[in-house]
Amino acid sequence: MPHDTYESPLASRNASPEMLRLFSPQHKFGLWRRLWLELARCEKELGITRITDAALTEMAGHLDDIDFARAADWEKRLRHDVMAHVHTYEEVAPAAKGIIHLGATSQYVVDNADLIIMRDALKLVARRLANAIDALATFAQKWRDLPTLGYTHFQPAQLTTVGKRATLWAQDLAIDLDEIEHRIATLKFRGVKGTTGTQASFLTLFNGDHAKCDALDRMVTERFGFESSFAVTGQTYPRKIDAQIVSDLAGVAASVHRFANDVRLLAGMKQIEEPFEAEQVGSSAMAYKRNPMRCERATGLARFVISLASSPLQTAAEQWFERTLDDSSNKRLTVPEPFLAIDGCLQIVVNVARGLVVYPKVIESFVMAELPFMATEEILMAAVQAGGDRQDLHELIRRHSQDAARVVKEQGQPNDLLDRLRAEKTFAKVDFGDVMNPRRFVGRAPEQVDAFVKTVVAPIRDRYKKDLNQAVELKV
Repeated sequence: MPHDTYESPLASRNASPEMLRLFSPQHKFGLWRRLWLELARCEKELGITRITDAALTEMAGHLDDIDFARAADWEKRLRHDVMAHVHTYEEVAPAAKGIIHLGATSQYVVDNADLIIMRDALKLVARRLANAIDALATFAQKWRDLPTLGYTHFQPAQLTTVGKRATLWAQDLAIDLDEIEHRIATLKFRGVKGTTGTQASFLTLFNGDHAKCDALDRMVTERFGFESSFAVTGQTYPRKIDAQIVSDLAGVAASVHRFANDVRLLAGMKQIEEPFEAEQVGSSAMAYKRNPMRCERATGLARFVISLASSPLQTAAEQWFERTLDDSSNKRLTVPEPFLAIDGCLQIVVNVARGLVVYPKVIESFVMAELPFMATEEILMAAVQAGGDRQDLHELIRRHSQDAARVVKEQGQPNDLLDRLRAEKTFAKVDFGDVMNPRRFVGRAPEQVDAFVKTVVAPIRDRYKKDLNQAVELKV
């Protein structure tokens, strides 16, 4: 690998080989050749006799042996990437010279290939999401009933369970998966529309036969696995499609960011940590540290994806009439890069979710530090049932709660509210052990975990069962 030139860290450190292959020059230009081949095949089937079997055979025999140096030489001379690859293809398939790209515009191969790549990349994202959801659901089921301190405004709130909190992370990703699956299911092909989308060249090719123009568009669309093409286009497919896709990826990024941030906060409280390898170094100076570097990396990548969401929208807004070329240079960045970054993000989520380390005793210590305050209503009602006066009891609890809070905040001492109340004769009949059982305060959190796994996760596991539990190896 050369070390004297810039290399994107999205490729070297984050994206998987599968995602990198989808956006590789080999794959893209291989798709261009396949698009030219299917166009020629369909044109021949519709009666264009100048396209010979020999031409199709030669084209089919050279789909992937692309001479990139030769194509670069052609492009340097022609200043046109599509025509450079037309000439390069013709040189290895001379019988097809003159019929490659017949009737087509550059965007026939460029846009249709991009749509194929994005569709397949979305499918990979969907598989990553399914694995992340599955991993979080497994974690949620394991810890479905472990009480933990809930937080609102990052202030101690009512108890929840470790498993229930994990379902919130998984639910965000399940919402994202719904959006990604919808995008895949509804994505249309540009199809065979001609230079400005009027199909004029094909109407001439078919001697004014409109039905054959429609048939050509439909045949090519179906052969690349799309249910339909856009009813109308200019020279390009609507650039709003890029904006919608990148927006969906930004939605995934927001979910990843939230999960990773929560894990980072929990790690700071020593309640839950991401996996930490035996020889991993947390800090070059502070040898004791266990930094949540995986979640920090995911957070940074997610932030990058979110920042890209506006650019395709601006491109869509800037398209003049049938098309302007200011989309191309922007699109080369703002379409592949969010896919590469999200791929890296989701691999981290899967890796972390499968290896989350829980420290129940630390979690319990946080719970018990706040539970006396949260249990005051239960204590009050138990004392009332034992014959106490509700208003007098309330005043005692109020006064002791404030004194106990002052000791905690000003002196850094443990919460002694229970000791204070036990010392009051009016609370002598209260079974503090029963009242202070944390499981009394988690509501239906365990049952909610069960319901979530059954109604949301199980169908996802069923749809993606062949794609689950695949190994994830993070890059450096």
